[in-house]
Amino acid sequence: DHRDLHSFPTRRSSDLSYLPKLVRAGYKVAVCDQLEDPKLTKKIVKRGITELVTPGVAYNDQLLSNKENNFLCSVYFVKDSAGIAFLDISTGSFHVATGSHSYIELLLTSLSPKEVLVERSYKKGFEERFGKEYFVSTMDEWAFVPEACEDKLKTHFGTPSLKGFGIEGMTLAITAAGAILFYLELTHHEGLSHLCSVSRLDEGEYVWIDQFTFRNLEIFSGANEGASSLYKTMERCSTPMGARMLRNWLAMPLKNIEELNVRLGIVEYLHSCEGENNTRDAIRTFLKDVGDLERIVSKAAAGRVTPREVVMLKRGLEQIPFIKELCIKADSDGLKTIASNLDECKSLIDRLEKELLPDPAGMIGKGDVIAGGVNSELDQLRNIARHGKDILNEIQRRECERTGISSLKISFNNVFGYYLEVRNTHKDKVPDDWIRKQTLVSAERYITQELKEYE
Repeated sequence: DHRDLHSFPTRRSSDLSYLPKLVRAGYKVAVCDQLEDPKLTKKIVKRGITELVTPGVAYNDQLLSNKENNFLCSVYFVKDSAGIAFLDISTGSFHVATGSHSYIELLLTSLSPKEVLVERSYKKGFEERFGKEYFVSTMDEWAFVPEACEDKLKTHFGTPSLKGFGIEGMTLAITAAGAILFYLELTHHEGLSHLCSVSRLDEGEYVWIDQFTFRNLEIFSGANEGASSLYKTMERCSTPMGARMLRNWLAMPLKNIEELNVRLGIVEYLHSCEGENNTRDAIRTFLKDVGDLERIVSKAAAGRVTPREVVMLKRGLEQIPFIKELCIKADSDGLKTIASNLDECKSLIDRLEKELLPDPAGMIGKGDVIAGGVNSELDQLRNIARHGKDILNEIQRRECERTGISSLKISFNNVFGYYLEVRNTHKDKVPDDWIRKQTLVSAERYITQELKEYE
């Protein structure tokens, strides 16, 4: 498969506008960056691959759909059974399951992964059994060694066992999940602290629907191009997170009666709201300002968040107390339970309010991001950068008053930087702490410690 053999190196510049097109076409894109500051080297600047973007591993907004997860899938086969893992690195969602090949096929249909990892020797067999519509990436056998994969998961989660996640003993699923972590390592993806949990998908917990039923019931797409579907008709969510959750609920209908009754109770209460104290409309108003907290937090964990996205994070977190209060006051046990699980993140909001500018630059290095008063050295450097002429004028005025040299002036050259020039008629007034650097026919030039520090 040519898509699996070749990658396209690109630089972080206007070239990145091609990245979404290449990835959507099924190519892996190697992103190259400068690895050192050009100002600090006299040789050719070192460059190297810092990220490998693939259809299933992406943070770029242009590559992601707000209304569905972008799952990377891994499948590990042993005879008639298999373990499978699904990871959306952009949200931190991590799920595993074990079962027959038929069950694996249902999972692939329901969660629609954008990329599937398999052992290199299993690629042909996978495509023959599950079809060629999936983008398949291969890894060598060492990435699917059960013991190594289990150790990889334990190391990542910082736990002595996987019992707390409810997946201990699920060797096939654990192997598939560990292979995903090895793949992220190979593709230069670090900052995975938002992957803090993994959950199991039990076959008896959901109604599993095959691809033909999805198509015939027009759940996600109609029979004809551009036709409506159940999901498009129902989706009126106020946040991208809600849209993804609704899609997952439709893809994997729940069978747990108690949980279903909780959902129905909340829906019944919100549907009955009307008049001035309309809890439904009030919650929706605040939800619209929440944004996509899942993906912003994931970007922050990976070190890819932009200053303006951090402002969006702050604005989203600020809505939580209002939503929580509305849920507490609601005549619904389900909403009260939701309220009890909402963390208002007060300390984080306070810190963002104190340390971040209300309207920061779009990117680091492209303008101010940190508020004034947070760091004295930063404030001093900003003052120097923006008021350099004023600072030099102040030094000149002060030295004129101290020495009585009215014709004193400050200039600059490339040989010894900033200097004070004194005409010969005043050289007997030069202080002892000035350092003479150059003698001219009618004047002498000096430097001071203060000038060198400013420079």
